[in-house]
Amino acid sequence: MRIVVIGAGKVGKKIAERLLDENHDITVVDNDPARLNALIGTHDIMSVQGNGAIYDVQMEAGVDKADVIIAATPDDEVNMLCCALAKKIGAGRCIARVRNPEYYRQLDYMKDELGLSMTVNPEFAAANEMTRLLVLPAAAQVEVFANGRVELIEFKISSSNPIVGIALSDIYKKYRIKILVCTVERNGSVIIPDGNFIPQAGDRLSIVCDHKEAERFFKKTDAFHSKIKSVMLVGGGRIGYYLAKQLVSLGMSVKIIENSYKRCLELSEQLSDVSIINADGTDHNVLKEEGIESVDAFAALTGIDEENMIMALYAQTKNVSKVISKVTRGSYIALADTLGIDSIVSPKQLASNNILGYIRAMKNSENSNNIETIYKILDERAEALEFQIREQAPYLDIPLRELKTKNTVIIASIVRGRRSIVPGGNDCIMLGDNVIVVSSTDTIHDLKEIFV
Repeated sequence: MRIVVIGAGKVGKKIAERLLDENHDITVVDNDPARLNALIGTHDIMSVQGNGAIYDVQMEAGVDKADVIIAATPDDEVNMLCCALAKKIGAGRCIARVRNPEYYRQLDYMKDELGLSMTVNPEFAAANEMTRLLVLPAAAQVEVFANGRVELIEFKISSSNPIVGIALSDIYKKYRIKILVCTVERNGSVIIPDGNFIPQAGDRLSIVCDHKEAERFFKKTDAFHSKIKSVMLVGGGRIGYYLAKQLVSLGMSVKIIENSYKRCLELSEQLSDVSIINADGTDHNVLKEEGIESVDAFAALTGIDEENMIMALYAQTKNVSKVISKVTRGSYIALADTLGIDSIVSPKQLASNNILGYIRAMKNSENSNNIETIYKILDERAEALEFQIREQAPYLDIPLRELKTKNTVIIASIVRGRRSIVPGGNDCIMLGDNVIVVSSTDTIHDLKEIFV
């Protein structure tokens, strides 16, 4: 597909790179020649320098012939104007990055008026991810499928975990919990395990199950963490605002440390149930004075990755039960994991996941069984996808034991109505099901591609 990305900043660059990997025809528009040169120097991407909200610039970029335009500049108003103009020019679908909470509250109206097919809010998505991590603190990452009925949970196995040295089939029998281990990361390699696989200390496991089964599993192993009641946030930006609102609604006590006095005044008006502290949260003395040693969870949310990681490591030395660090640079995500930080959340990665899933669904829209959700997991070395089965297909109503799938793919869950099924050999995929698939290598566009 022909796709025009307006804005070559952190989010726009990530989106363009991910779409290029999917073999789309990409053109990037930005005012900054240095950003464009950095992209075209390493990628096969067309570029246009200029203001993406200007008619002549959009025409030069081929917006009139584009299947999709993605406006990902740092300015919400510019993004919405870009999309409105692109729609008038003749672009197919328009996607806008919208971050301002005031705009986000009226998105339904704005979509209709501006002709937006989709909006993305990286900060809101990051806050949602962090909330899920704080609700299930044993997890390093949590993704949701089928409107929240199924979760994909990553966690690292400690040497004291009782599942170490036990084959997966025996673990399932022993704990009698409906989970499925769909991927294992070991020594930098991603494995799709079978029932004979034996977990070792240091492995990163991804399991698929519903939330209650996840809680039961973690309670029966030493991975269980007590319920989070108090949270300290450093950084009162958009993520901090969204996250604080969500945590307060769940009954948690929240404290935000923010170094901008002006921003503190804004937050105190918007978040009446949150303690707002005007101080430098990167100062260890400030963190101690504000009680870091007594909180259940800590999240570093400033705009500087290095500071976030240092604060997260410091919080872990104070035995904070759950620690989260916001990380923007892709190269730092793997580093943060190597350093042993509990959980890492990347807003731009979440935004690109959402857009990639939407575009994949568009690409195979002529087929009946479309992608509903897509996530990159295990530092983007594997994919988890949700398909909705809308029409008859050759693999339907056949027991899974009679269907052969690729070695790099596993059917992780079947959602039928309000019920989630951990698939066994006797289970079948049926019309109307949502099917969650995990792949370690292949890029999948249609469910039929997983069978051989």
